Amino acid sequence: MLHFPKRSRWIFFSVSLCLLISVVVFSQGKSLAVAKESETYEALRLFASVLDLIQRDYVEEVEPKKLIYGAINGMLTSLDPHSGFLKPEEFKELQIETKGSFTGIGIEITQKDGVPTVVSPIEGTPADKAGLKPNDKIVKIGDKQTKDMTLTEVVKLLRGPKGTEVTISVFRDGWTGLKEFTLKRDVIPIRSVRFHKIEDGYGYIRVSNFLNKTTEDFKNALKELEGEQGGLKGLILDVRNNPGGLLDQAVNISDEFIDSGLIVYTDGRVADQKIKFSAHPNKIQRNYPIVVLVNEGSASASEIVAGALQDHKRAIVMGTQSFGKGSVQVVNPLPDGSAVRLTIARYYTPNGRSIQAKGITPDIVVPFVPKEKTDTNGKDKKNSILKESDLKGHLRPEGKTDEKEGKPQSKQEEVVAPAGDEIPVSGKEFVMDNQIEEALRILKAWDIFAQFKK
Repeated sequence: MLHFPKRSRWIFFSVSLCLLISVVVFSQGKSLAVAKESETYEALRLFASVLDLIQRDYVEEVEPKKLIYGAINGMLTSLDPHSGFLKPEEFKELQIETKGSFTGIGIEITQKDGVPTVVSPIEGTPADKAGLKPNDKIVKIGDKQTKDMTLTEVVKLLRGPKGTEVTISVFRDGWTGLKEFTLKRDVIPIRSVRFHKIEDGYGYIRVSNFLNKTTEDFKNALKELEGEQGGLKGLILDVRNNPGGLLDQAVNISDEFIDSGLIVYTDGRVADQKIKFSAHPNKIQRNYPIVVLVNEGSASASEIVAGALQDHKRAIVMGTQSFGKGSVQVVNPLPDGSAVRLTIARYYTPNGRSIQAKGITPDIVVPFVPKEKTDTNGKDKKNSILKESDLKGHLRPEGKTDEKEGKPQSKQEEVVAPAGDEIPVSGKEFVMDNQIEEALRILKAWDIFAQFKK
């Protein structure tokens, strides 16, 4: 018989109790894991039964690969609007796109209520020249209804050899019926950066997408503008109708104007998805004021830039509420040449704001005023703005809510931008619209007030 002093007995009892609790917790955890594994196997057994049923009894013989691809795609699209399956040919096209060109009509699309909907046309492309606008609904492609088509199916129909034509039937808010557009496919060179000297000391840079060479082109644009006599007094950075692109390019462009601190951080379920992107000291000090222009077509990477510069008090954000895509996707190649595009994390601005389903709220709200304010019936043109929060199955908003935003909204209620936003830089032309004019006035006023301080 063992004998323990009083204190030792208490310690022994405590340790024993802790061990017992640990065993119970471990057993419960193991039981939960086993139960989850069993549930997965049951679901896989169900899937195998359906696959076998189709192969045995379906009216026509179907290739197993087609069935498996369809099942994988259905599994991914059930998660959120931005996850999906890319067949080998689709994955190749995606790789080509990020390098700067593809063959098609030139639009960025998403899905709303099961219908492919334009986020923004790409500047200078057949779609842009034909007059397609953000929030246009593509109801038919040729004689095929697009309702409940996957985005990859839609893209496949829209793309084709250079010089061939495709007819799409489009519905736009305010129209009484469909309108047909016959577009000639072309190589779409995505020139993501354009710039212009507006007046002495005031520059304008338009970033339409974030591709592999965007940072390099952006730095060259800055060099040209800053190299003008007298340098820059102010810069307008235009990311309106910019649907996003590569995360590292958005970080690099933000880093050009921020010397220290966070630019953006991501947060997911596993450690590898929790990443912080920080600014570095710049060799060239850019202390001039900046106005960033955003609208409902500004999404993802463009919202990262706007949010970083806004949180660091480095720029005034102006325009209308942005799209609100605050999630990060990675593309995972598979052995047969296909790939899975999967949402792995949410991203947050330096101050911890989640943009998901909320968007960036401008410091100064300035609606776009088109040249023609009325439609053929003499009524004011307004459209229901397409947001991330409108997309079926979107990720729920998280994190801090901007004080100016209040509760997350699925629609913009106070300011509704008219349909037909025309971004001014197309080819060699530069046209001042009301938002650029207002941004220029702000920069000039900023310069005047800076002189008062002296």
